Amino acid sequence: MLDIKFLRENPDIVKENIKKKFQDSKIPMVDEAIELDKEARNLQQEADDLRAKKNSIAKQIGALMAQGKKEEAEEVKKEVATNAARLAELEKKEPEVREKLKKIMMVIPNIIDPTVPIGKDDSENVELEKFGEPVVPDFEVPYHTDIMKKLNGIDLDSARKVAGNGFYYLMGDIARLHSAIISYARDFMIDRGFTYCIPPFMIRSDVVTGVMSFAEMDAMMYKIEGEDLYLIGTSEHSMIGKFIDTITPEENLPQTLTSYSPCFRKEKGAHGIEERGVYRIHQFEKQEMIVVCKPEESPMWFDKLWKNTVDLFRSMDIPVRTIECCSGDLADLKVKSYDVEAWSPRQKKYFEVGSCSNLGDAQARRLRIKIKGKDDRYFAHTLNNTVVAPPRMLIAFLENNLNEDGSINIPEVLRPYMGGKSVIK
Repeated sequence: MLDIKFLRENPDIVKENIKKKFQDSKIPMVDEAIELDKEARNLQQEADDLRAKKNSIAKQIGALMAQGKKEEAEEVKKEVATNAARLAELEKKEPEVREKLKKIMMVIPNIIDPTVPIGKDDSENVELEKFGEPVVPDFEVPYHTDIMKKLNGIDLDSARKVAGNGFYYLMGDIARLHSAIISYARDFMIDRGFTYCIPPFMIRSDVVTGVMSFAEMDAMMYKIEGEDLYLIGTSEHSMIGKFIDTITPEENLPQTLTSYSPCFRKEKGAHGIEERGVYRIHQFEKQEMIVVCKPEESPMWFDKLWKNTVDLFRSMDIPVRTIECCSGDLADLKVKSYDVEAWSPRQKKYFEVGSCSNLGDAQARRLRIKIKGKDDRYFAHTLNNTVVAPPRMLIAFLENNLNEDGSINIPEVLRPYMGGKSVIK
């Protein structure tokens, strides 16, 4: 959410930013927000004047009564009653106007970083760098669920009976591999100085609207019926929510946390064959990283975060590349975002396995996350990045470590988490 003072003083910048995100229908909202802000401030000023006048009139009535001027005092009392009625009206109307303003401000997109490429959608995202040499073996690479089935590692049919489409049972060594990757990712991030955390897997609506846009919320979140609770779509939600209504001293920053959680997503819409299996599902597990820091440090932390993911995948010898999301592909709260994509020997192309985002002070402003400096208080910056999400990561792992006989090589870094196994047969 933008600072209303910034919008008030820079309406043209805000409108131009909306154009860069190809959301022209939101342009009139800028003028509407300015008018509502003006109205709210006028209502507040009038109410403040009436409150100040009330104290002055009270003294006037007292003086008149002391002088025996009862009739004059009664006339002044009538003014008091009129003012009280108007003040009550103002005190009711001002919050209503501010609520209308807040709803509009929650929809106006954040100002994107000047370095973000301008483009309409993800087809115009920009490849930045490749890490590792993509390899296509001289034998056919089966679909990932077929690889798992040959190893007795997945049961989709039973999952459909129990929960419907978009769920799975992982079995045996594949299930163990899934857990091994999560454990390795946890320790990888701890070794890089991040504090490990297991957060709540449900959050309240005020946290949901604090960490994401209404459009994302509708597309992703599962609501718990009869309660003000939502299942998290990623642990970033509850991890950023951890700092709601806090004021952190500068010397206690940055806060760098890595968290494990299950994730629950609606995943609306139909998808192609390559997004079936365990690619796009309603329930999965993930290791996440988040940072709460001073504004001037967020660009530096952004670079550190996405590099962590690249380094993790390369430690398992999986080729990856980084993609910068263009303006039209950025969610409304994001200032800048990179996707990390892993190589798929089967598809002979890269596919997304993680996303790194700098949200500036958007989440902090919504959740009232502040920093206490030497002279003042100001909003923090928040960032998040996927360490690893094993369902998608499993696809890349299995395809890149597959042998012609159907066995799977286990990289050295994972063997301690697999009981010393070097291969799954």
